[in-house]
Amino acid sequence: FDDLVGDEVLELARREARRICVGKRGARESCRQDDITALMIRLAREGRSVVRLKSGDPMLFGCAGEEIAAVRAAGIEMKVVPGITAASAMASALEVSLTHRDHAQVASFATGHSRHGALPEGLDIPALVGAGRTAVFYMGARTCPDIVARALAGGLDPATPAVAVAAVSRAGERRWAGPVRALAGGVAELGLDAPVLIAIGSVFAAAGAVALPADAPRRVVA
Repeated sequence: FDDLVGDEVLELARREARRICVGKRGARESCRQDDITALMIRLAREGRSVVRLKSGDPMLFGCAGEEIAAVRAAGIEMKVVPGITAASAMASALEVSLTHRDHAQVASFATGHSRHGALPEGLDIPALVGAGRTAVFYMGARTCPDIVARALAGGLDPATPAVAVAAVSRAGERRWAGPVRALAGGVAELGLDAPVLIAIGSVFAAAGAVALPADAPRRVVA
């Protein structure tokens, strides 16, 4: 199971199940992908039923393609069970439609970092943001200043609404809402101790007014 899978989810496993953490987190010591895949294949060949548990949906930014290819090449039967990706969880938490017909006809999900940790050079930020579009960036907390810089350099209005949510759908979820010109500062306020989801688009114009639990930290920039 990945590092972001919560204890309450792991408690749903059978009592006799062997639980193995193979979590990978940015800028932290992590398991190698090749080792994770090899472990799954070895356990399956021993006759065990192996569940590869990921946070969110396995088919979005979860290395599922590499793992599926390796398991198939090993001749092992498998199936994928879909999950709820973080962008959908964020939209529900904020009570915001990512494709509200008055604001956006396109919703895009993009990674905020490459294999080497930097913002992918070929990522066309201006093509993802702007009128009629909603852009959601996964794993972009450290590269947020570059995301904002590319968006503004491409002509995005600095007043375009933006949001950032840390630990979305988990205990301790934290939110920020404001104009894109202040987004990097907002992400810095949320910190790097939990995954941060970043989103830009006019659909988030009212996100700062969303009611939060009484004990939830909140920061809204006008």
